[in-house]
Amino acid sequence: MSRIGKKPVDIPGGVDVKLLDNNIKVKGPKGELAWTAPAGTTVLVKDGKVLIERADDSKKIRALHGLTRSLIANMVQGVTAGYQRVLDIVGVGYRAQVQGNKIVLSLGYSHPIEFNLPQGVTAAVDQKQTQITLSGVDKQKIGQVAANLKALRSPDAYKGKGIRYSGERLKLKVGKTGKK
Repeated sequence: MSRIGKKPVDIPGGVDVKLLDNNIKVKGPKGELAWTAPAGTTVLVKDGKVLIERADDSKKIRALHGLTRSLIANMVQGVTAGYQRVLDIVGVGYRAQVQGNKIVLSLGYSHPIEFNLPQGVTAAVDQKQTQITLSGVDKQKIGQVAANLKALRSPDAYKGKGIRYSGERLKLKVGKTGKK
């Protein structure tokens, strides 16, 4: 039995979980999320908890058992507390501005880069314009937007200039003069 899959997901107050076949809708104070559970797993709501059961013990179904439980737990947490991802911009003249539903980035290229935010993701920039905070209810969408932003200018291996996740540690390479 999957250790993660057999743990029930608690439904906090103010959160409504609805099931229709294998379609799961979670509605809470921050928003609403929907997802379809894979075939071979069964989702049940009993006594304020979400339980996940599997049809058989094949390797694929065992893997989907824990995944289903984790995704439902992420949905419940997303509609109650939400998710945040913080990105740091490092480099002289590198900065970001939020204009409506897009982020305008100056990353050392000859032109500013406009990055459109998908629906459900909001961004905020700090006073120095060097830190972007992404927030929303869908954990997967926040992570994908953060990865797309980081890909616009990945950290340089020698100086560390670029966009990185907050708290990420980089191992910088030694330049030509430091090899001796």
